[in-house]
Amino acid sequence: MINRKAVALSFLKPVVELEYQVEQLTKMSKNNQLDTVNCLNELKKKLSKIKKEIFQSLTPLQRLHLVRQADRPTTLDYIENMMECWVELHGDRGGTNDPALIGGLGKIGDKTIVFIGHQRGKDTKDNMLRNFGMASPGGYRKALRLMEHANRFNFPILTFIDTPGAWAGIDAEKLGQGEAIAVNLREMFSFDVPIICTIIGEGGSGGALGIGIGDIILMLEYSVYTVATPEACAAILWKDSKKSLEAAEALKITSHDLKVLGIIDEIVEEPIGGSQADPYLAASILKKKLISELNILFNLSKEERKELRYQKFRHMGTFYEVD
Repeated sequence: MINRKAVALSFLKPVVELEYQVEQLTKMSKNNQLDTVNCLNELKKKLSKIKKEIFQSLTPLQRLHLVRQADRPTTLDYIENMMECWVELHGDRGGTNDPALIGGLGKIGDKTIVFIGHQRGKDTKDNMLRNFGMASPGGYRKALRLMEHANRFNFPILTFIDTPGAWAGIDAEKLGQGEAIAVNLREMFSFDVPIICTIIGEGGSGGALGIGIGDIILMLEYSVYTVATPEACAAILWKDSKKSLEAAEALKITSHDLKVLGIIDEIVEEPIGGSQADPYLAASILKKKLISELNILFNLSKEERKELRYQKFRHMGTFYEVD
């Protein structure tokens, strides 16, 4: 089980140290001493430069560690900051309500939408409640119920992906985890309404794909999207989870790699330092992009959207051999 870390990452230590110095100098600069103010300005410039250098050269594994941080914005954080009004809906109408996968109705711009997304916790207690964002079969069936509602009333669907994978417990298998995800895949291809999927953190395995079929696939700049976690991949291939760095490189899990491969359509810029550095700005950037993409999709007929959706996934993995 993968936990969200609250400790400072080693590659961010220079940033943390400079931020502390800036904080101390800011307190001292209240006296408006010229030397202190000048020193503070220089330190801020240095901090900005170091942040840019670090975040432009993050390795795939560092990106994965970054999005597992406890302060990374979750689906509910984005919904609260993007939606003019919204309400969460509960239950799969089969007796369960999975808190690891949430959904409801909301308004973004002038459009009423149905939103669905994985929900991780902010601390240990919350993570236990949310099962670390790993949804159960009931969660995927709840998502399907809400998507069918959206299709019935012509509401576009926005999904937010942030999970290390679907819940892999014995009870999940007994309750039909594989079947629940497979049905979602089939039905999402058939819906008439626009669907936009956004990877906001860690998108792992079938747990991510269970709400990941869309006309447009967006991915936040520092997010990752993978068939298996690097730790799991290393354990399978080399029987050694310590080789996760090599696995992360080989898996091509970053937004830039996946854009080149045609797995995602657009990379959404994040604030320097990641979305956790400025959650409101991150939500504002994503909101603007979602509204723009929705306007484009609404100009297409439902037949054109469904064909676009089909062709996107039909051509994934296509390659040509050259002699």
